[in-house]
Amino acid sequence: MRSVTVTIGYPGSDISVNHYQGRRRDGGTYVKPQAKAFMNDLGWLLKTSHIEDWNMPISVTCSGKFKDKNNTPDLSNLSKCILDGIEELIGINDQNYRWHDGTITWDKDEEPTLTITVEEVEDA
Repeated sequence: MRSVTVTIGYPGSDISVNHYQGRRRDGGTYVKPQAKAFMNDLGWLLKTSHIEDWNMPISVTCSGKFKDKNNTPDLSNLSKCILDGIEELIGINDQNYRWHDGTITWDKDEEPTLTITVEEVEDA
């Protein structure tokens, strides 16, 4: 079973499913620049692992380290932005993903980070 783990800075609520899109005047939506940059950075961190060649489906687990409980997001709310970031750069349709919330830790002295593990699902 293949897997890859990357750690990336947490940019705040900009990547929450509730905040990553904005509305245009014509009623359409767009991905906010901060969320787009995060998605692009994440995709490039994972691209060298050639996940597109792995057996599908794949499991995506997100864990986080945050300053305190008051600044801790619901990890499930980050799934849309994270999975779209993988899909855009790697090209795997999101129907092939299985999302899992990981663990949450707190450290007031360190910058918030997300640790994202992508792995093949056994016996898929």
